[in-house]
Amino acid sequence: MSRRYDHARVQEYWQHVWDRDGVYECPEDPENPTYVLGMFPYTSGALHMGHVRNYAITDAYARYRRMCGDDVLHPMGWDAFGLPAENAAFERDTDPESWTRTCIERMRDELEEMGFGYDWSREITTCDPEYYRWNQWLFTRLHEAGLVEYEAATVNWCPDCETVLADAQVTDHERERADGTTETTEVCWRCETPVGRRELDQWFFTITDYAAELHADLDELDGWPEGVREAQRNWIGRREGAELTFEVPGEGPVDVFTTRLDTAFGATYLAVSPGHDLADAAAATDEQVAEYVESVRAADPGDAGLSGVETDLTAVHPLTGEELPVYVAAYVLDDVGTGAVMGVPAHNERDHEFASEHDVPVRQVVEPVGEDGTDPAAAPFTEDGMLTNSGEYDGLASSAARERLLDHDAVESAVTYRLRDWLISRQRYWGTPIPMVHCPDCGSVPVPDEDLPVELPEFVRTTGNPLDAATDWKETTCPDCGGPAERETDTMDTFVDSSWYFLRYLAPGSEARSTSETASVEDAPFDTDAADEWLPVDVYVGGEEHAVLHLLYIRFFTRALADLGLLDTREPVDRLVNQGTVLHGGRKMSKSKGNAIAPHEYGPETTRLFVLSAAHPRQDFEWTTEDVSNAYEFQQDLYRMVAAFADGDVDTRTESAPHDAYLEREVDRTIAAVTDEYERFRFHQAIGELRRFARLLRRYREYDVPYKYAYARGLRTLAALVAPIAPYLGEELWSLLGEDGPLAAADWPAPLSDVPDYRVERRLVDRTLADVRDITDVVDIADPERVEVVVAQAWKHRAHDAVREAEDPAAVPRTLADDAELGADAARAAEYAADLRAERAELEPTVSPERELTTLEQAAWLFEDEFGAEVTVRRATADDDLAAKARPNKPAIHIE
Repeated sequence: MSRRYDHARVQEYWQHVWDRDGVYECPEDPENPTYVLGMFPYTSGALHMGHVRNYAITDAYARYRRMCGDDVLHPMGWDAFGLPAENAAFERDTDPESWTRTCIERMRDELEEMGFGYDWSREITTCDPEYYRWNQWLFTRLHEAGLVEYEAATVNWCPDCETVLADAQVTDHERERADGTTETTEVCWRCETPVGRRELDQWFFTITDYAAELHADLDELDGWPEGVREAQRNWIGRREGAELTFEVPGEGPVDVFTTRLDTAFGATYLAVSPGHDLADAAAATDEQVAEYVESVRAADPGDAGLSGVETDLTAVHPLTGEELPVYVAAYVLDDVGTGAVMGVPAHNERDHEFASEHDVPVRQVVEPVGEDGTDPAAAPFTEDGMLTNSGEYDGLASSAARERLLDHDAVESAVTYRLRDWLISRQRYWGTPIPMVHCPDCGSVPVPDEDLPVELPEFVRTTGNPLDAATDWKETTCPDCGGPAERETDTMDTFVDSSWYFLRYLAPGSEARSTSETASVEDAPFDTDAADEWLPVDVYVGGEEHAVLHLLYIRFFTRALADLGLLDTREPVDRLVNQGTVLHGGRKMSKSKGNAIAPHEYGPETTRLFVLSAAHPRQDFEWTTEDVSNAYEFQQDLYRMVAAFADGDVDTRTESAPHDAYLEREVDRTIAAVTDEYERFRFHQAIGELRRFARLLRRYREYDVPYKYAYARGLRTLAALVAPIAPYLGEELWSLLGEDGPLAAADWPAPLSDVPDYRVERRLVDRTLADVRDITDVVDIADPERVEVVVAQAWKHRAHDAVREAEDPAAVPRTLADDAELGADAARAAEYAADLRAERAELEPTVSPERELTTLEQAAWLFEDEFGAEVTVRRATADDDLAAKARPNKPAIHIE
């Protein structure tokens, strides 16, 4: 047979076998459920290397767990709605649905070609009415639960995409000015167009209702990367502090939140945001204020800077009774804190800048301790210190003053969050229609469940919001009064689609059942019984860039659905794995940069082996031709090795020899090592283990005629261990070796002997070989005749382990000296332990004296093979000249 592995020749056959045997179909009643999921792809038209890396990780782990006996759910679907599809269709003079369906067909074919093992019976597509019907159904349930609001708001507007953006979809972009300085501009996350502001009526999910729980529960997500958890903590932005109420004569109270209550006596003005009710009240009677408020609301975020306008209003300081001027200021944000701040210029940098700009007094009330006084007019003092000019609180430390002030009647402790409600309205066609009807008499009315889904009308190219221009579709009747009404013409943010899609995989068909009383239709968006069994998702793989978008939203949705009675769990994902970026030429690989490489260019096996061997899943790595070639050669080496054995071109023997025990032990060590690496998602290390083992098999075959049983088992083990990463190759090797059934459905290899210390055993052999090399190099022995390896006595092992494991190493020598089991060796063991105490931190784990001797005896053939010398392995004796040099797991060596 050919000795060249050709994936194209075998992949169609193995795809047929997998489909025929239903290898990837998940049973309805799983005994050991394991849910492995990769973030589903946006239908961009073709797979890229980012997709391949993500899905190679999930596929390898899913295959591994399936071989371990788990009932694995590993589904795939399509994030099919969104503005890019609309734009792509516009560029190609077609409609978004046709373009999207074409992309899906192509991407599905590419995923199958890559050998990814999905349960395609559960495939979902978010632009199918059968799917987005449930977006609308869930929207209605959230609306009934008070988690949906419709209100006028100043929103982020992308003029290029012609749509509203949620706060999390606005990113900071630094650009260089002509004078060489840099400025930061807020831009759209997709097209990087500078973002503007508009006042619009919009739909919101009140995610802020869950801010406290979302923040607190991050501490329990031990299986999530700390970087993601920290990003969510910062985005939620929990702040502990206090609230004071300033009375504005003629207008009422204004609440102010502060984290620096100790600076309250330094307040010299009150500032409210342009969107605050007090700003509206002042604008109603003051034309100058009205003009300012209008200009700031229309400006790009950040452009207004430190601008502000003084009103005719005053505010009464709750602690001093002093009347303070009231400003409307752009730097005060509508929905951060209370939308109002007490200006303390002496102790806050932004307040100081504003006061300097508007000639507001600066009053210092906190001084540094043990230092010369500061000049508050020049720069604010923002650290804790000692209070001054603060009445009865003078002389208190800042921390003590904050505690005392909480007892004041005008002060209440408070917690605020930076998190704002999730704006889901989008002025685009290609998305889920929001299931609401606007009636002039009844207001905003939900579409009844029996009328869902509200399907998209036929696509018509237009500018602005296409649904607003679809007159026939927009005009309808009110579900409550039957009078004329209009449909809501905004569609949902596509992050709604992806906030619960992992649940739809549990029952994607129309026969999904629900035990919830909340369900008002015969079927439901997902099977609640299955959700209780499968959730949380065991492993979820995707990019860290989704930390405060998708990953925060699915946590919110899961909690909301739990409160609706649809779920038992409140956290959607147990273990999150972030994959790094594939670089080419030092930059992220992408078509737009002209450095993209299509996954099929090198074949599925080579590509999968390379992307998983290049680095830890969370690390970025560079695509290099040399490393790709190494991946290709590795699979060819494995194929040639197995094919030669299968062809009968390798002579074997049926009687075992002493050195065969080393190979059999190394098979067990390799199984244990690779299993550990798969469990830790360190696929690059697993491939390294397989390379090491393949080299050992070749060396074993060249050293002597192989023992048939041990060599065949080694080849079978190689095939099985590489299969999750290179499934076509694994199947072909398995078949060549005469094994029955597809390897994808076979059992994971099991060691025949216990190898808990496999790392220690390997380190023992590797270091001893290295020591022999060093000696022959230093002494310049070209052809050693005899190598003697002398292992340490048992009492040295006893002393070594006692010192290493003891809570009180100083007590070990006395304990050993009194140990009757050591007999005549007790004194020597105590003395040796005393010497070891100084290097206790460097002492490494060791195997038992018996295992050390056996391991080196089994490995003696490696020394003979490398050095061409007779090798003797023995235990040191009391009168042995080499005994003093032998240490546990570091034998003495004598070379003739």
